[in-house]
Amino acid sequence: MTTTVDRPADTDRTDHPAPAVDVAALGEVLLGRWADIRRQTRRMLLDERLHQQENLTYQEHRERVLGQLHLLVEHGAMSRGLPEEYGGHNDPGGNVSGFEELLLGDPSMQIKAGVQWGLFGSAVLNLGTEEHHRRWLADIRDLRTPGVFAMTEIGHGSDVASIGTTATYDPATEEFEIHTPFAAAWKDYLGNAAVHGRAAVVFAQLVTLGVNHGVHAFYVDIRDEDGRFLPGVGGEDDGHKGGLNGIDNGRLHFTRVRVPRTHLLDKYGHVDADGSYSSPIASPGRRFFTMIGTLVQGRVSLDGAAVLANKAALTIAVRYGSERRQFNASSDVQEEVLLDYQQHQRRLLPRLAETYAMNFAHQELLDKYDAVFSGREDTDENRQDLETLAAALKALSTWSALETVQECREACGGAGFLTKNRLTSLRHDLDIYATFEGDNTVLLQLVAKRLLSDWADEFKQVDVGVMARYVAGRATEATFHRSGLRKLGQAFRDTGDVRRSVNALREESAQHALLTDRVETMVAEIAENLRPSAKLPRAEAAALFNENQHRIIATARAHAELLQWEAFTRGLAQVEDPGTRTVLTWLRDVFGLRLIEKNLAWYLSYGRLSMRRGRSLDEYIDRLLARLRPHALDLVAAFELAPEHLRAEIATGIEARRQEEAAEHYRRLRASGDAPVKERAPRREAVTTGAGAAGEKTAEEAKDERRKERRAEKQAERRTERKHERRLELKPRKVAAKRAAGAGPAEDAAPPVPEDGSPEDRSPADVPAAGGPESAAEVPQQA
Repeated sequence: MTTTVDRPADTDRTDHPAPAVDVAALGEVLLGRWADIRRQTRRMLLDERLHQQENLTYQEHRERVLGQLHLLVEHGAMSRGLPEEYGGHNDPGGNVSGFEELLLGDPSMQIKAGVQWGLFGSAVLNLGTEEHHRRWLADIRDLRTPGVFAMTEIGHGSDVASIGTTATYDPATEEFEIHTPFAAAWKDYLGNAAVHGRAAVVFAQLVTLGVNHGVHAFYVDIRDEDGRFLPGVGGEDDGHKGGLNGIDNGRLHFTRVRVPRTHLLDKYGHVDADGSYSSPIASPGRRFFTMIGTLVQGRVSLDGAAVLANKAALTIAVRYGSERRQFNASSDVQEEVLLDYQQHQRRLLPRLAETYAMNFAHQELLDKYDAVFSGREDTDENRQDLETLAAALKALSTWSALETVQECREACGGAGFLTKNRLTSLRHDLDIYATFEGDNTVLLQLVAKRLLSDWADEFKQVDVGVMARYVAGRATEATFHRSGLRKLGQAFRDTGDVRRSVNALREESAQHALLTDRVETMVAEIAENLRPSAKLPRAEAAALFNENQHRIIATARAHAELLQWEAFTRGLAQVEDPGTRTVLTWLRDVFGLRLIEKNLAWYLSYGRLSMRRGRSLDEYIDRLLARLRPHALDLVAAFELAPEHLRAEIATGIEARRQEEAAEHYRRLRASGDAPVKERAPRREAVTTGAGAAGEKTAEEAKDERRKERRAEKQAERRTERKHERRLELKPRKVAAKRAAGAGPAEDAAPPVPEDGSPEDRSPADVPAAGGPESAAEVPQQA
């Protein structure tokens, strides 16, 4: 958990200069500990030979990618993680950092490299012994032996412990017999299996002297130098796929294939010549998870690749959204930039915040991976922590990549659908990331089991009295939250002041408390729900677990999101420039508040938030997005992705040039005076469907008549009003004339207006005023 500190009181004051982002310094922070290796790899990727080429057949794409792997060998790009005695640098973190960047060239190249060196080579390195290293690592490093990582089967993917392939030891010949006894045990979806692979690390159930010791790994030759299958080995090509078609995925099956006893990668399980089995790890379950755990590199690197995919997609979409104009919302002569629309900001900027959170979380994952695999902090507890963290982050980041690339594609409209703008190809290639190296849903289930295990460990040594008090405390807490008492207090403090509601959520400590409380509450509830399973028969315990599975996975996801938020918050401490830190704080707040907004139903139903505070979320997030809008281009510029890495036409500034060309055209046209006048909308006219009967008025004639009648009515009303005004005007003159003639008080009535007169016929100027050149006696007569 991170230590949180509330922001300075003046963070949101408007009397300070607007903050600015130091793009160069922020770029350095985002690249992290292995920034030099990342930049070195990006310089290498400027070579067009390492770029994805569209419109190839999948057979042509496969050969191009194989050639790209040979270029990587020439650059020495994939040997950093090897021991120094085998031409490496013993730099696991740097090796993964460089590998992740390969996605910018061609995702197929990246994944095929991952198969060769991250899976096949890593299995030999981490599961084999010194003898195996001397025998095979050099050829694997230099691609003289393209290899296959043969773990997944048609019938078993995530459940590796139940695979059907067997490796039965024969003491008479000191050989293992590799066999797939049925079709579901065929190895499938294997990179390099269809065409290029010459050898494979095959995972099988090790059986010796009648005892199954569980899944172990074996080095098996599968093809000769001419690419033909060796005796007993067979396979099929998986063909065209939904993405990553530069990789020759295929199936393998084995019919009693014999391999020497020394081909068992026996770091964690050894078989002597007489068939006796030994292992440094006594527990079969713990031994299995230790062996599988050595292959965590794949999940770590996929997490990083997903972060990079988000960066590329958002850079394309934000640049395009900052140039593309649509609709005259506020001006007759200038259309609006897409990113100025609030909804467009809602589409992209929260994704940008999520990507920053993923970036900082991945840096911490890489640090932990390097500490374990370099040997500096290689303990059993650290390995378990690494496996849990990698499973949690890989699941969230690969899902995020799919959603973010799709959102960016839609935000770019039709331009985003063109292959030359990269987003559709990227989306297709990333699709499988949610499945391989562990299905995301299954990975989150593993994370949840670790959370429940940690929860149980907290109470392992607790006596009955303490546990009873804990359960009672949980019940009291639930009553407090769900009875509305907590919400009532919040509402009382918030009444009449939306800003007060917002201020309660904008603080770092408040966000952390809400996110943490949700995880802890969910874990405790599930633990209490599953408590009876310890005393139930196996089938009933499994059914109880299944009833809670959805909540279990939701809990793991909430935990992973909390880890990302905490990593983002710790990342802020790395930023020295005050302006940059302010902008990143807004970005972190968007990430945290969006998590709360996304799960608002939970916070309301569990009494963690009042309705007023819940309603204030949406408004405050929009305010934050408006503040971030001017910094959007800087925030993606800090990713340091060159045009050669993006290779998207709409991210090159071409749209800005098109818009300026159009604007200049209309400026010249207006200045010339020759600009055509816009046509005014015609009056709405009734449609006459046909001539009426003789003497019957048409619809248009009836409409004209009604129009004339209304005009006549209005004219009559105006005449009446003016007559009245004239009487009022003439009345004082009449009174004055009578007084002058000594006739006494004037009558109250004004002189009549001739019936056929109109307001225009006579005006006050036509009537002589009292004392004028005409006699007063003539006034009534004239009137």
